[in-house]
Amino acid sequence: MSRRCHFSRPQSIFARFPTSNRTRLCTRSHLGGRKFMRHATGVLVIGGGPAGLAAAIAARRKSFSVIVADGAKPPIDKACGEGLLPGTLAALRELGINIQAGDGQIFRRMRFIDGRTAATAEFPGEGGVGVRRTVLHQKMVERAEECGVELQWNTPVTGITQDGAIVGGNSIQAKWIVGADGVHSRVRRWSGLDAGVHREVRFAQRRHYQVQLLTDSVEVYWGRKVQAYVTPLANEETCVVLISRDPAMRFEEALREFPVLADSLQNAELGSVQRGTVTATRKFDRVYRGNVALVGDASGSVDAITGEGLGLSFRQALALADGLETGELEKYQAARRRLARRPHLMARLLLLLDRCAPLRKRVLRSLASDEDLFTRMLTAHVNETSPGFLAETSARLGWRVITAQ
Repeated sequence: MSRRCHFSRPQSIFARFPTSNRTRLCTRSHLGGRKFMRHATGVLVIGGGPAGLAAAIAARRKSFSVIVADGAKPPIDKACGEGLLPGTLAALRELGINIQAGDGQIFRRMRFIDGRTAATAEFPGEGGVGVRRTVLHQKMVERAEECGVELQWNTPVTGITQDGAIVGGNSIQAKWIVGADGVHSRVRRWSGLDAGVHREVRFAQRRHYQVQLLTDSVEVYWGRKVQAYVTPLANEETCVVLISRDPAMRFEEALREFPVLADSLQNAELGSVQRGTVTATRKFDRVYRGNVALVGDASGSVDAITGEGLGLSFRQALALADGLETGELEKYQAARRRLARRPHLMARLLLLLDRCAPLRKRVLRSLASDEDLFTRMLTAHVNETSPGFLAETSARLGWRVITAQ
């Protein structure tokens, strides 16, 4: 795709709004005795993280005028594993964003390590890329600007109204409102979409080390109470994320569960401030109501163990744009459920291995002794595969686990 932002067809549903990306000053309104400048746009995206920017870019490709509002300013950082899987890279390309060689470090293998057992598998196709969250966010900001999205940074949203939202003290009228404000979404709460299921909650901490431990693989270390995710980045840097069910986890203490990893990092300088976050598996009954739709973690989330959070958000954004174009958000909700099915299934499986050490050890021994099986499982994880492929792979894994020594 060229760097220009392509529009699928002329704007129709929002004919009463200007097609320019710039907002239009309409009227002054009085709300609660105060004066607000009123602006109009086709789509107002609340939240300027990767999910919100993806939703904005996808909506502009459908010829909508779009505003993104966020109380922070770019580049916005967040604790995450920073590994972009093949499906995530494909979704980014569909949005017109290409990760260049200098942006990150290519990885082609996944390694699971539990004590002395190590299983390795090849990613299908091109592999993935380790990219700093701030680098990815800046590239998405630049792409949104190219597409004509109006970006309002340092501009908090304090509420939504029947026909828009209060943004930085001004009233913005919008045909559609997209909540992309994360796992603790206020838009979700304001619109009455909080009903749902909250499952596993875990706690993550991330550090960057100025040392290159890996060249072409991502490693997942399994411990008694914690997991470690190690991702190669550009400029001989390594991202290390520790995840535990213990909210009181301390990074240095938890790292001791992995002596080899700890030794390799002992003399390395830190490349960033340590950051923490909560990772959870959440499902909500609905992801839209009226003219409000949720995307990204605001609409539900999968545990970071899957590495699918960003990719899922980008695919949701593309599906949401289709729903906005036709005005049929129920189709977006159905598409979102379909997109989330595989990541949620993988999250349940991997979290089961985290909880049950005996089962995990048998599974990892099985995968270590059959690299082709592990590669098939990795393919099923990162790609859409046929039911027959899944059934055959699952049967092979089951037999291996039963017969593992």
